[in-house]
Amino acid sequence: MKRPTKKSLALPKAIADYFEADKSGSEAVSQCFTNNAVVKDEGHTYRGRAAIKKWKEDSSTKYQYTSEPVACERRDGKIMVTSHLAGNFPGSPVNLRYFFGLEGKQIASLEIVS
Repeated sequence: MKRPTKKSLALPKAIADYFEADKSGSEAVSQCFTNNAVVKDEGHTYRGRAAIKKWKEDSSTKYQYTSEPVACERRDGKIMVTSHLAGNFPGSPVNLRYFFGLEGKQIASLEIVS
């Protein structure tokens, strides 16, 4: 089955920066967040930039993947981005939903669910 051609989504800058930083590494990702940001992923909660950096380091060491945002909408005060992930993790490929809470030009909260 042929994949649809890549189309540009109108992502808020902080969210576009997050997905771009995800290609660069954990330090770049952590800088997308406020100092007291909270990330929820795979049943764990990470609070603050240092914990978020460690979370991204651990997941990037464990798995190699690509992430391509395919949809974006506002829902219950959050911005929900659906992204297509493919890589060497169980269940690949998968579409994950990212629920972002923004504060100014940075991310204050992120919850990732399948």
